[in-house]
Parts: sequence; C-alpha cells; structure tokens
Amino acid sequence: MKNYGLFIHPSYAKRENLFHLIQELQKEYNLNLYGFESQREFLSPIIKHILPDDCIDVKLDCILVFGGDGTILRAKDIAIHTKSPILGINLGYLGFLSESTLDDLRKSITDLLHNKYVLQQRMLLSVQLKRNKEILYKGLALNDAVIYKADSPRLIHIRIYNTGRFVMDTRCDGVIASTPTGSTAYSLSAGGPILSPVMKAIVVSPLNPHILSIRPMVYPDTDKLMFKIYGLDTPARLQIDGINVYEIFENDELSVTASKKHVQFIKLSNRTFYKILRNKMHLGK
Repeated sequence: MKNYGLFIHPSYAKRENLFHLIQELQKEYNLNLYGFESQREFLSPIIKHILPDDCIDVKLDCILVFGGDGTILRAKDIAIHTKSPILGINLGYLGFLSESTLDDLRKSITDLLHNKYVLQQRMLLSVQLKRNKEILYKGLALNDAVIYKADSPRLIHIRIYNTGRFVMDTRCDGVIASTPTGSTAYSLSAGGPILSPVMKAIVVSPLNPHILSIRPMVYPDTDKLMFKIYGLDTPARLQIDGINVYEIFENDELSVTASKKHVQFIKLSNRTFYKILRNKMHLGK
C-alpha cells in the first residue's frame, strides 16, 4: 500500500502535530498522500494532491480517517466513490469504528505495507423518501436512517410494511432503521440488539413507543421495508448517519433496503468484535 487518502476531523485541536507526524511517515516510507476537496482549506501544504470527493480516477489503497466515529461516517461517501477501504485512527472518545490510534499509527502503516491486515465488508442501507410517488431524496447509510418527530411535542404515527405486507402501526418519537454496524450506535440506545458488524440484516428500533409491546425487530437484508408517516402537526425530519437531510410531511413514505454497495474496513489486530464490546462498552468481564 502506497497511495493513501487522508480525511481529518476539521476541528482537531492538535492538527499541526498530526501533520508533522504524517510528514515524517511520508518521507520514511515514501508514501503518496491525497487530500479531498471538502477539506482543502485546512490541509497541510505537504499534501500536494487534492481530489474531488467523488473521485473515481485515482486508485487509493486506503483512506486514513483521523477522528472519531462521526468522522468515519462523514468519510464513507468518499470510500464508496473511490472503492477504497477505511482505516480509522481514533482521536475521539469512543472510537468504536476505529482500528488504530495516533500512538500506533507508525506500526499500523508498517502492517499495511507488509500486507498484515484483512478487509471486513460492511453493508449499507439504501434510503428513498417519496412524496406522492415522487422521489425527493436518495442516500446511503452506514449506521442508520432515522425518522424523528423534530420540533413537535406530540408523538407521530408510523406505519411499517415489509415487502408490501403490513407489520405494525406505532405512535412514537420516531423510528431507527439500522445496519449491523449501526446496531451499537443510536439503535442500541433505543433498546435495539447488538449485531456482529459483518452480518447482513436490518434492525428497526422504535423511539419511545406509546405501547410497551412495540419492540425492536430484526429483518433479513433481502426484505424491503417501507415506513409511512402520518399524524404530523409540524414536519418531521429524516436523518442519515446523524445528519438532518430532509423534512418529512404528512403521508410521506420512506423505503429502506440493503444496498448493493458496501464499505470495507481494514482490520489490523486479532481483537474480536466481542473483545471490543467488552473494552469499549464495559460489556461484562
């Protein structure tokens, strides 16, 4: 691996120290470093190659993402366009999606150069918002797609269908549709189950449902889920991976399916997913 894309948390306070370390590694290992257009303003002058975020012409061996889980989610679209795997270097608090740290960066680069890694494939959700049969929004989610009541103090109604068949109707604050990767994020806080990130399934977790018997459910990745939203006095919102992307109005429909596209993550260590759970989430001993 010689060609590395760099994606950095824009508010990282010690950016100059980070650039100094990157420059050392670039000279030591003769690396080709590429930045992206959305981060041009604060990238160090040592990064001479700036690519558009949707670049498909340059083959990157890896995208080094410096930040926390949120930064990795922001970098996922670039990984999809370039078809490059992500190596997360944690600069944040939890860093559940990260495989390395800044202190271990030199060793991580050495492992990559010597092919001491494996690739893990993570599924994505394909999300479409429709109004009167017109598609208003299309996007991909690595963690989750969320319908949220937004500014309304009242519960909203959401009717859930699976491949055209009625499943349930619930009054709630919203609904989370999550990938296995996202099962340890917002969905987990809403009482959803933990899934291994290499599985292929969709978790649907209602947010604060009015009826206690409404519980999270897991669907096969071959199913086609549709959520019809009604009972709104003010617009609800659609969030994709933690970002508000569109307002939802009465009788809008949100379809969620497994995407044919995916994101690959680089795994360097022998730590299992379950060891990460124990260490980062204090899950047992």
